[in-house]
Amino acid sequence: MSAPDRIPDGEQSSQRGVGRRRFLGSLGLAGIGGAALGAGGTAGALSLANDGTTPLSTVGERTIAFHGPHQAGITDAQQARVDLRAYDLAPDTGRAALQRMLRGWTTLAERLTRGGWTDADAPVLGSGPSALTVTVAFGASLFDKVPELADRRPARMIPLPEFAGDELDPSRGEGDVLVQVCADDALVAAHAARMLGREASQAASVRWHMSGFTRSQGVHPDSAATQRNLMGQLDGTGNPRPDDEDFTDTVLVSAGGEPDWIHGGSYLVMRRIRMLLDTWEELGTGAQERVIGRRKDTGAPLSGGEERTEPDFDARGDDGIHLIAPDAHVRMAHPDTNLGTTMLRRGYSYDDGPREDGAPDAGLLFLAWQADPLNGFVPVQEQLSRGDALNRFVRHEASGQYAAPGGVAEDEYLGQRLLEG
Repeated sequence: MSAPDRIPDGEQSSQRGVGRRRFLGSLGLAGIGGAALGAGGTAGALSLANDGTTPLSTVGERTIAFHGPHQAGITDAQQARVDLRAYDLAPDTGRAALQRMLRGWTTLAERLTRGGWTDADAPVLGSGPSALTVTVAFGASLFDKVPELADRRPARMIPLPEFAGDELDPSRGEGDVLVQVCADDALVAAHAARMLGREASQAASVRWHMSGFTRSQGVHPDSAATQRNLMGQLDGTGNPRPDDEDFTDTVLVSAGGEPDWIHGGSYLVMRRIRMLLDTWEELGTGAQERVIGRRKDTGAPLSGGEERTEPDFDARGDDGIHLIAPDAHVRMAHPDTNLGTTMLRRGYSYDDGPREDGAPDAGLLFLAWQADPLNGFVPVQEQLSRGDALNRFVRHEASGQYAAPGGVAEDEYLGQRLLEG
């Protein structure tokens, strides 16, 4: 059963008609890019761009189709808000109960993503769909809890290794099912996530919940400008782009060697990375730039050029010292030092207020989509964990890996090919 084509990733529709959208690669490090906050200087957040600044009056009108060859919310341009919730199945929940839950989510997501509000949606009445997407992925534990699915577990669904410096809280990672809800409006994202939670209440309970944000459309004069993270660095220069020849093979799982239910799908690695902002902000701008290997104002590599100029790792100053330090983040995470490894990052900042010690509990929700995490995220993060200068200023506190099934056809429900294959 093949899924019909969704509105192409380069285009989007609105209640006023069809507009054009182009992707801008936004990561690859340009700051805390790439894997840094998790892995690879190759992946980064996507920027939603048009021919000029997006008028505020149109932000809520954007729609992203729910049905398509792959799930929405993966290769689509990044929205301003994210709500992440991982669920654990209730004891003795089997295939039938999981099917009912996923059928319910499918019906609900179809309606919500097109802005089909009803009286039950009082918090968002009068709002537009705001580019709402609902993306579902499965954790490795699901295949242990539902015996009928054990032989459908992908070979790449193995636990991530423990990386040097990890300080992981198991209660805030992993989970049987992950739901990523993204939208250009925080209220729309939060409402959709809550409604999905209510639909799942008989079969599953929330294991953990995180929410994040990026710069909203219309608040910057250049809608194509790269986002900044909470460290003040441009974050998203070298992300793989949809017009790259190998983009699809990098991000989406192709046929061969994997169960058919994940063909057209992708693997997601989630890392919650707290930034030690108080310590970071004690550094001067020059010291911060040496840690990253890029200028803070323009995002240009310290070897010269502009934001998207490729770093010259051999360049030296008059004193003979490398302009980009051997342990600079941009060097450690760059594809050239990681056998060309790339991944598609759609990360979000988070700020949960002060911790008990008074330090800010804020940082990055690192979200990296890729066809093969064992040869993508893992080797890059292993290198970063051993020698990245940025390690002194971040803490990896939660982690998870999930397999997102392929897209949903008009007559299918989420995960149908897994549950009925």
